[in-house]
Amino acid sequence: QVQLVESGGGLVQPGGSLRLSCAASGSIFRFYTMGWYRQAPGKQRELVADITSVDSTKYTDSVKGRFTISRDNAKNTVYLQMNSLKPEDTAVYFCNIRIGSPGFWGQGTQVTVSS
Repeated sequence: QVQLVESGGGLVQPGGSLRLSCAASGSIFRFYTMGWYRQAPGKQRELVADITSVDSTKYTDSVKGRFTISRDNAKNTVYLQMNSLKPEDTAVYFCNIRIGSPGFWGQGTQVTVSS
């Protein structure tokens, strides 16, 4: 069993920045792909970005150039730096460790972009 704890969400104005963190329990973090997903009200959960065990990254088109995913294996933590935030980025953000399917999920952190 792996536990994931997200933090860093909040209310931010359009154009602002936030950095999300996801801390994982255990010692196997470094071997697995980590992903950030989001779910807006009335919409399906979508993949925002992921990062493999060798730091290969992938982003959904709507966040390319604005968001950066990174990981620190020494701290068992994955980050999502979000810049130039837009109202349409408002959602609950979840992290996932891709151990099997569907992997393990955190509890989510709310991000609200509004003036």
